[in-house]
Amino acid sequence: MSQLANQIAVVTGAGRGIGRAIALKFANEGADVVVVSRTQENSEKVAAEIRALGRKAWAFAVDVADSAAVSAAAEKILADCGKVDILVNNAGVTRDGLVMRMSDADWDTVLDTNLKGAFLVTKAFSRAMLKARSGRIINISSVIGLIGNAGQGNYAASKAGLFGFTQSVAREFASRGITANCIAPGFIETDMTSELNEELKAAILKQIPLGKFGAADDIANAALFLASASAGYVTGQILTVDGGMVM
Repeated sequence: MSQLANQIAVVTGAGRGIGRAIALKFANEGADVVVVSRTQENSEKVAAEIRALGRKAWAFAVDVADSAAVSAAAEKILADCGKVDILVNNAGVTRDGLVMRMSDADWDTVLDTNLKGAFLVTKAFSRAMLKARSGRIINISSVIGLIGNAGQGNYAASKAGLFGFTQSVAREFASRGITANCIAPGFIETDMTSELNEELKAAILKQIPLGKFGAADDIANAALFLASASAGYVTGQILTVDGGMVM
Protein backbone atom coordinates (compact mmCIF):
# COMPACT_ATOMS: atom_id res chain seq x y z
CA MET A 1 0.00 0.00 0.00
CA SER A 2 1.36 3.41 -0.96
CA GLN A 3 2.09 5.58 2.08
CA LEU A 4 0.21 8.63 0.77
CA ALA A 5 -2.66 7.01 -1.13
CA ASN A 6 -5.76 9.19 -1.58
CA GLN A 7 -3.99 12.28 -0.26
CA ILE A 8 -3.56 15.75 -1.76
CA ALA A 9 -0.25 17.52 -1.21
CA VAL A 10 0.62 21.16 -1.88
CA VAL A 11 4.34 21.84 -2.36
CA THR A 12 5.65 25.40 -2.78
CA GLY A 13 8.94 26.09 -4.50
CA ALA A 14 8.33 22.83 -6.35
CA GLY A 15 9.65 23.91 -9.75
CA ARG A 16 13.15 22.58 -9.12
CA GLY A 17 15.62 21.23 -6.56
CA ILE A 18 14.34 20.08 -3.19
CA GLY A 19 10.72 21.08 -3.87
CA ARG A 20 10.62 19.07 -7.10
CA ALA A 21 12.17 16.05 -5.35
CA ILE A 22 9.53 16.21 -2.61
CA ALA A 23 6.68 16.56 -5.12
CA LEU A 24 7.89 13.54 -7.11
CA LYS A 25 8.51 11.48 -3.97
CA PHE A 26 4.97 12.14 -2.75
CA ALA A 27 3.55 11.24 -6.15
CA ASN A 28 5.52 8.00 -6.17
CA GLU A 29 3.89 7.18 -2.84
CA GLY A 30 0.37 7.70 -4.15
CA ALA A 31 -0.37 11.38 -3.53
CA ASP A 32 -1.86 13.78 -6.03
CA VAL A 33 0.21 16.96 -5.99
CA VAL A 34 -0.35 20.69 -6.40
CA VAL A 35 2.89 22.12 -7.80
CA VAL A 36 3.49 25.75 -6.83
CA SER A 37 6.43 27.84 -8.05
CA ARG A 38 7.11 31.37 -9.23
CA THR A 39 6.73 30.50 -12.92
CA GLN A 40 3.99 28.63 -14.73
CA GLU A 41 6.62 27.01 -16.96
CA ASN A 42 8.46 25.32 -14.07
CA SER A 43 5.21 24.34 -12.36
CA GLU A 44 3.84 22.77 -15.54
CA LYS A 45 7.09 20.91 -16.17
CA VAL A 46 7.02 19.18 -12.76
CA ALA A 47 3.26 18.62 -12.97
CA ALA A 48 3.84 16.77 -16.26
CA GLU A 49 6.43 14.54 -14.54
CA ILE A 50 3.89 13.72 -11.83
CA ARG A 51 1.18 12.90 -14.37
CA ALA A 52 3.65 10.57 -16.08
CA LEU A 53 3.74 8.64 -12.80
CA GLY A 54 -0.01 8.12 -13.04
CA ARG A 55 -1.00 10.72 -10.46
CA LYS A 56 -3.06 13.90 -10.75
CA ALA A 57 -1.18 17.19 -10.69
CA TRP A 58 -2.11 20.87 -10.75
CA ALA A 59 0.29 23.66 -11.67
CA PHE A 60 0.20 27.16 -10.16
CA ALA A 61 2.48 30.18 -10.51
CA VAL A 62 2.34 32.07 -7.20
CA ASP A 63 4.54 34.62 -5.44
CA VAL A 64 4.16 33.32 -1.88
CA ALA A 65 5.06 36.76 -0.50
CA ASP A 66 1.92 38.22 -2.11
CA SER A 67 -0.99 37.83 0.30
CA ALA A 68 -3.73 38.36 -2.28
CA ALA A 69 -2.13 35.94 -4.75
CA VAL A 70 -1.76 33.26 -2.08
CA SER A 71 -5.38 33.63 -0.94
CA ALA A 72 -6.68 33.42 -4.52
CA ALA A 73 -4.54 30.37 -5.32
CA ALA A 74 -5.57 28.56 -2.11
CA GLU A 75 -9.25 29.19 -2.88
CA LYS A 76 -8.81 27.77 -6.40
CA ILE A 77 -6.79 24.78 -5.14
CA LEU A 78 -9.41 23.86 -2.54
CA ALA A 79 -12.17 24.24 -5.14
CA ASP A 80 -10.31 22.03 -7.64
CA CYS A 81 -8.97 19.42 -5.21
CA GLY A 82 -11.63 19.38 -2.52
CA LYS A 83 -9.09 19.16 0.30
CA VAL A 84 -5.41 19.47 1.23
CA ASP A 85 -3.87 16.78 3.44
CA ILE A 86 -0.20 17.79 3.28
CA LEU A 87 1.38 21.24 2.98
CA VAL A 88 5.09 21.68 2.32
CA ASN A 89 6.39 25.26 2.60
CA ASN A 90 9.62 25.06 0.62
CA ALA A 91 9.68 28.30 -1.42
CA GLY A 92 12.82 30.27 -0.68
CA VAL A 93 15.28 32.81 -2.10
CA THR A 94 18.69 34.23 -1.21
CA ARG A 95 20.04 37.75 -1.53
CA ASP A 96 23.48 37.43 0.03
CA GLY A 97 25.56 40.28 1.37
CA LEU A 98 27.31 41.50 4.50
CA VAL A 99 24.97 43.13 7.01
CA MET A 100 26.78 46.48 6.85
CA ARG A 101 26.16 46.64 3.09
CA MET A 102 22.81 44.87 2.82
CA SER A 103 19.96 46.93 1.38
CA ASP A 104 16.54 47.07 2.98
CA ALA A 105 15.15 45.59 -0.23
CA ASP A 106 17.40 42.50 -0.02
CA TRP A 107 16.44 41.98 3.62
CA ASP A 108 12.73 42.37 2.89
CA THR A 109 12.75 40.12 -0.19
CA VAL A 110 14.27 37.19 1.71
CA LEU A 111 12.15 37.56 4.85
CA ASP A 112 8.96 38.10 2.83
CA THR A 113 9.46 34.98 0.71
CA ASN A 114 11.08 32.57 3.16
CA LEU A 115 9.21 33.43 6.37
CA LYS A 116 6.15 35.53 5.58
CA GLY A 117 5.46 33.23 2.63
CA ALA A 118 5.25 30.19 4.92
CA PHE A 119 2.89 32.14 7.19
CA LEU A 120 0.63 33.24 4.34
CA VAL A 121 0.36 29.79 2.75
CA THR A 122 -0.19 28.05 6.10
CA LYS A 123 -2.87 30.60 7.03
CA ALA A 124 -4.59 30.18 3.65
CA PHE A 125 -5.03 26.42 4.11
CA SER A 126 -5.46 26.37 7.90
CA ARG A 127 -9.25 26.68 8.00
CA ALA A 128 -9.75 23.68 5.67
CA MET A 129 -7.24 21.57 7.62
CA LEU A 130 -8.73 22.49 10.98
CA LYS A 131 -12.21 21.67 9.71
CA ALA A 132 -10.98 18.28 8.45
CA ARG A 133 -9.28 17.67 11.82
CA SER A 134 -6.21 16.24 10.12
CA GLY A 135 -3.18 17.37 8.19
CA ARG A 136 0.58 17.56 7.92
CA ILE A 137 2.50 20.83 7.67
CA ILE A 138 6.19 20.59 6.80
CA ASN A 139 8.38 23.69 6.64
CA ILE A 140 11.75 23.51 4.91
CA SER A 141 14.30 25.58 6.83
CA SER A 142 18.12 25.24 6.79
CA VAL A 143 21.05 24.51 9.09
CA ILE A 144 21.99 28.15 8.43
CA GLY A 145 19.06 29.02 10.69
CA LEU A 146 20.82 27.10 13.47
CA ILE A 147 24.41 28.29 13.03
CA GLY A 148 24.25 31.48 10.94
CA ASN A 149 26.54 32.27 8.04
CA ALA A 150 28.61 35.31 7.12
CA GLY A 151 26.94 37.15 4.28
CA GLN A 152 23.57 35.52 4.91
CA GLY A 153 22.11 37.47 7.82
CA ASN A 154 18.76 37.81 6.07
CA TYR A 155 18.61 34.14 5.02
CA ALA A 156 19.67 32.91 8.49
CA ALA A 157 17.06 35.12 10.17
CA SER A 158 14.31 33.85 7.86
CA LYS A 159 15.24 30.21 8.39
CA ALA A 160 15.60 30.58 12.17
CA GLY A 161 12.19 32.27 12.21
CA LEU A 162 10.68 29.17 10.62
CA PHE A 163 11.64 27.13 13.70
CA GLY A 164 9.61 29.32 16.05
CA PHE A 165 6.76 29.61 13.57
CA THR A 166 6.59 25.82 13.12
CA GLN A 167 6.50 25.16 16.86
CA SER A 168 3.79 27.78 17.38
CA VAL A 169 1.66 26.24 14.62
CA ALA A 170 2.27 22.78 16.13
CA ARG A 171 0.87 23.99 19.47
CA GLU A 172 -2.09 25.82 17.91
CA PHE A 173 -3.19 22.98 15.61
CA ALA A 174 -2.40 19.88 17.71
CA SER A 175 -5.88 19.62 19.24
CA ARG A 176 -7.29 19.15 15.71
CA GLY A 177 -4.92 16.29 14.87
CA ILE A 178 -2.63 18.39 12.66
CA THR A 179 1.15 18.07 12.97
CA ALA A 180 3.70 20.74 12.05
CA ASN A 181 7.39 19.97 11.71
CA CYS A 182 10.51 21.53 10.24
CA ILE A 183 13.32 20.04 8.16
CA ALA A 184 16.72 21.75 8.30
CA PRO A 185 18.76 20.62 5.29
CA GLY A 186 22.53 20.93 5.30
CA PHE A 187 24.45 21.45 2.06
CA ILE A 188 22.40 19.73 -0.63
CA GLU A 189 23.45 19.38 -4.28
CA THR A 190 21.08 21.80 -6.04
CA ASP A 191 21.35 24.73 -8.48
CA MET A 192 22.24 26.90 -5.47
CA THR A 193 25.28 24.83 -4.39
CA SER A 194 26.44 24.25 -7.97
CA GLU A 195 27.43 27.93 -8.06
CA LEU A 196 30.03 27.46 -5.29
CA ASN A 197 33.67 27.37 -6.37
CA GLU A 198 35.76 24.24 -5.75
CA GLU A 199 37.79 25.82 -2.92
CA LEU A 200 34.64 26.72 -0.99
CA LYS A 201 33.13 23.28 -1.63
CA ALA A 202 36.26 21.61 -0.21
CA ALA A 203 36.13 23.82 2.90
CA ILE A 204 32.45 22.95 3.47
CA LEU A 205 33.06 19.20 3.02
CA LYS A 206 35.64 19.31 5.83
CA GLN A 207 32.82 20.37 8.18
CA ILE A 208 30.59 17.43 7.25
CA PRO A 209 31.39 14.20 9.14
CA LEU A 210 29.87 12.04 6.38
CA GLY A 211 32.22 13.75 3.92
CA LYS A 212 29.73 14.46 1.16
CA PHE A 213 26.95 16.81 0.14
CA GLY A 214 23.40 15.57 0.48
CA ALA A 215 21.01 14.92 -2.38
CA ALA A 216 17.56 16.45 -2.83
CA ASP A 217 16.16 12.94 -2.32
CA ASP A 218 17.60 12.90 1.22
CA ILE A 219 15.30 15.79 2.08
CA ALA A 220 12.39 14.25 0.17
CA ASN A 221 12.76 11.04 2.19
CA ALA A 222 12.60 13.05 5.44
CA ALA A 223 9.52 14.90 4.17
CA LEU A 224 7.86 11.61 3.24
CA PHE A 225 8.38 10.31 6.78
CA LEU A 226 6.87 13.45 8.33
CA ALA A 227 3.93 13.33 5.91
CA SER A 228 3.22 9.64 6.52
CA ALA A 229 1.18 7.82 9.14
CA SER A 230 4.49 6.73 10.71
CA ALA A 231 4.99 10.29 12.01
CA GLY A 232 1.52 10.67 13.51
CA TYR A 233 2.97 11.30 16.98
CA VAL A 234 5.72 13.68 15.82
CA THR A 235 5.04 17.42 15.97
CA GLY A 236 6.91 20.64 16.68
CA GLN A 237 10.23 19.04 15.77
CA ILE A 238 13.28 20.19 13.81
CA LEU A 239 14.73 17.33 11.77
CA THR A 240 18.27 18.18 10.71
CA VAL A 241 19.39 16.37 7.57
CA ASP A 242 22.99 17.52 7.15
CA GLY A 243 25.45 14.62 7.26
CA GLY A 244 26.25 15.46 10.87
CA MET A 245 27.40 19.02 10.18
CA VAL A 246 25.79 20.72 13.19
CA MET A 247 25.48 17.90 15.71
